[in-house]
Amino acid sequence: MRSTLVRGAAAAVLALAAALAGPPTSMAAAADASSTTRPRVDMQQLPVPPTVPQDGVCTHPTGCVSADWSGIGTPGPARDPKYVFLGITYSGAPDSGPASVYRGNQVLVVRTDGGAFPNGEAWKCVTCGVSLGPDIDTSQLVYPPANELPDRKRVLVSNGILECGPDGATYAVTDPRCTPANTRITPIYWNGKPLFEPDSSGINNGREWRLSPDGVHLVWDVLDFRALMEIPYVGRLSYDKENRRYELTGTSVLVNLSPAYQPLVVEGGNQLRLNHAGMIGEPRGFTSDGSGILGIQSLNSDSMDAWATDLATGASRPLTQQAHYTDPMAMSPDGKWLLADEVNGSGRLDFISGMPGVPPLTAAAGTAPYISGIRNNGNRRFFSPWLVDAKTGRGFQLNAGSDPNWNAAADPVWLADSTAVVYTENLACGANPAPHRCADSTEPGGRNSRLMIARFPDLKPSAPVTPAPVSDKTWGQPYDPSTPVQQPKPVPTGTYTLRGKVQGTATVQITNNSSGTQALGIAVSYSNYSDDGTNIINGTEKVEHVSNTALGCTPGTASALACVTWTEDLTLSGRHTGTKRTGPDGFTLGPAAMLKNEFQAIGTLTTTIDGTTYSQPANGI
Repeated sequence: MRSTLVRGAAAAVLALAAALAGPPTSMAAAADASSTTRPRVDMQQLPVPPTVPQDGVCTHPTGCVSADWSGIGTPGPARDPKYVFLGITYSGAPDSGPASVYRGNQVLVVRTDGGAFPNGEAWKCVTCGVSLGPDIDTSQLVYPPANELPDRKRVLVSNGILECGPDGATYAVTDPRCTPANTRITPIYWNGKPLFEPDSSGINNGREWRLSPDGVHLVWDVLDFRALMEIPYVGRLSYDKENRRYELTGTSVLVNLSPAYQPLVVEGGNQLRLNHAGMIGEPRGFTSDGSGILGIQSLNSDSMDAWATDLATGASRPLTQQAHYTDPMAMSPDGKWLLADEVNGSGRLDFISGMPGVPPLTAAAGTAPYISGIRNNGNRRFFSPWLVDAKTGRGFQLNAGSDPNWNAAADPVWLADSTAVVYTENLACGANPAPHRCADSTEPGGRNSRLMIARFPDLKPSAPVTPAPVSDKTWGQPYDPSTPVQQPKPVPTGTYTLRGKVQGTATVQITNNSSGTQALGIAVSYSNYSDDGTNIINGTEKVEHVSNTALGCTPGTASALACVTWTEDLTLSGRHTGTKRTGPDGFTLGPAAMLKNEFQAIGTLTTTIDGTTYSQPANGI
């Protein structure tokens, strides 16, 4: 599966790009506080190939899964609830013979109903032994998730479309007549080369792609570490018969320079308004009907939540409430639920993300990538699956207290009838704030990954929502490969007032660099501020870019690789009581947090909520 460094830094960089610059007024209100009826949950494991023995030699005729962390990769959606797809890494295959094809990264289709394929096993490898052209990148077979197209005869795998049969897409991949000999994977091209293919600088030609429920549209992004930018795109899959490949056409860049699509809008001179539009950050997939893009951005200060953004209008609505951090997510096909892997409940980020009611003003100074970067401790991801009501934003952890030594991995997937969720778990190492140690696996063969299914007996099987018509004209910009993508500018330097939706004010002082292209500091003073009438904020907070050679910061406060220092003295009253405070020298993180998921801090930040105190992890954890 994805490396922690690359995955964490990617989310961080896109969050940074959006926070520093970029999101008409939202047509949807923030998720309300109504309660969510909790369906019962029945947790089980799904069958996977046996684990390769310790001697590294697999004698099972249809292969062994690697015992390594993330040996079992990402599940993907099928159109029949009896199946899901699964990326895995095989290990220990012989050098020759029929079993030699069960090696490396591959894609399985797995039975979810207790049934079996003709060979008696509950899984079938759909890519093993398939002849691959040079344009197919096998590193992407495990992740992003495979996804079956609506015709049930083609499957998105890696950077191509798989089909089988003697004459085009004749058979479903579950059909016994579908064999390696009659299976093909046709590459997807963008910008005249295969999707994901790196250029001479190592910048991939697209990454993190997800297929729309309509089977036609794809969303993806491009990550450029040199410029610390990650740009989201959406386009249409079109088959190029002459070149025998798929092309991404009608592409839009999901960025808009208009102030109407920025997270902070200035009105009436010096009045600020929080604006729910264009809130994509890193794209995480599509809404159930394909009319919107799932993404991650700040709903509350120092907390990254799930959002849905309409492709036509750019209006955004929050899907989760104070998740602390989330990015792996999937909406149920019937549109009623979101399964989000959240850090909330783990204790990892409560020290910085735990105070409710604080608006995300300091995100404009680039805090989001640092929050993203410190959510992991090496292989411990602190993710747990949360079932969230798509209308209210209220949810609950599916496996609370069941097995803290296992953490959820990206991405979850729903069965086609919306009655169950499938997700992978990896063995977690260490505990917050204990040193980084791994417990011994108790799984068969000592493997460090497992495939889980959470069934909801109270949810009746339901049909997927009908995909909405989607125009190539979106709220973003038409893609022109000859023109660099421009980023919106932040709110100009100055002092502004944000009024609480219910009461109070926040006085906001913004300081930008000399060119006005980057916010270097945000200072806020709250006076009885409340958006919900139940959480009231008083006090001050400040976030600023600083230099700190001990943390490896690039000299110069204008650098995107500068350190970021929080200075907090906030008080919470109302439904909850608490404080959020830094030590006398503030709390500083360097670029290692953003680029390496490495927690190295100078100073302290502590949050107390209703008498419980949350402290930061120790450095290196």
